Amino acid sequence: MITILEPPTDGVKPCVKSADLSLFAGGPLKKLLFRTRHSEDNMAVRRQLVGIALALLAWLPLLGLSGWEGHVFGGNVAIPFLHDVEVHVRLLLALPLLIVAELVTEARLRPVPQQFIERELIPEKAMTRFKSAIESAMRLRDSAFAEVLIIAFVYGAGILIWRRYVVADTATWYATPFPDGLRLTLAGTWYAWVSLPIFQFILCRWYFRLFIWARFLWRVSRIRLKLVPTHPDGLAGLSFLSNTLRVLSIFALAHGTLLAGYLATQVVILGTSLIEFKAEIAAVVILVLCVTTAPLLVFAPQLSEARRNGLRDYGRLATRYVGEFDAKWVHSTAGDPGSLLGSADIQSLADMGNSYAIVRAMRVIPITGDAIYRLTAATLAPMIPLLLTMMPLEQILRKLASIIL
Repeated sequence: MITILEPPTDGVKPCVKSADLSLFAGGPLKKLLFRTRHSEDNMAVRRQLVGIALALLAWLPLLGLSGWEGHVFGGNVAIPFLHDVEVHVRLLLALPLLIVAELVTEARLRPVPQQFIERELIPEKAMTRFKSAIESAMRLRDSAFAEVLIIAFVYGAGILIWRRYVVADTATWYATPFPDGLRLTLAGTWYAWVSLPIFQFILCRWYFRLFIWARFLWRVSRIRLKLVPTHPDGLAGLSFLSNTLRVLSIFALAHGTLLAGYLATQVVILGTSLIEFKAEIAAVVILVLCVTTAPLLVFAPQLSEARRNGLRDYGRLATRYVGEFDAKWVHSTAGDPGSLLGSADIQSLADMGNSYAIVRAMRVIPITGDAIYRLTAATLAPMIPLLLTMMPLEQILRKLASIIL
């Protein structure tokens, strides 16, 4: 849904009915899966069912084919199917999380453009550019060429990277070693050409949607916004942007789940110490923080300018006011300048000080520490069970008891 402007009447400013931006509800694949018209609730239910179906399509055939080949519990392979924690986490946890994250993120990000209008941040003369930014984002979202490129990348680079860098050099449920190299089993063939592409497509499409979001915010940041440095939200009226980071915690949780699945295979099955993967853990956390928070940094220049201008303007106003206040109440040459009791000048002086303090405390980066903590915690939370590989649960409980008690 895009911005709709009603023609002005009797000199009244144009009324904007709606300016929603749907990042996940459209696209060629969604149009193929959801051809009929339904209410938003029914569409949400259908999208959840499709997500469950995709997860089952990716995982159930692997179980059946591994059972057919005798690789479910053991057999003659080093890593049987049920012992490959990374695959189960990827397909049964991370994939559904990414689909659920689409639904939740859609509900939170869709009304963001409307917030720009309701808070009167967009000048009337720039409303056409704002509408153009929304339309451009929706065209890019609905681009069939973009989704074809994602599919080509998945079946080209995605599978190649998996076979070259991820496939283990030993007998597993998905590959068997031969003198001329590893050969995929039946389950491995399904995983390489169906299961893995499904997951990689959903993940790449997520990054593409975040790119659309970042591009939309960048185009809006090119508009001269009507920022108010004394706004009580401490961000000149843009605090609603920092609130959008909270909903991306599910996206961060999915990445943490992927990392936990990989580390579980390395630590539990291959016996590697968890501490050896601190660089990988830090890299995933940094990646999640960058892709989620970086798009908001495009507003930092305008916020910084608004703060500088606010300090200058309110500083000049405060200087003039306190000068007149000092002349009237402190250094008055009149015999009796009046009574301080009941005078509004004292309260006005306090209000002036509060206004200047708000401008001085205004933040120029629309990212809160709370959002950083939430995203980091969501990324690291799935790895908590792996801490038991470094320290027994009993020892952890003893240390907690000694701290608390």
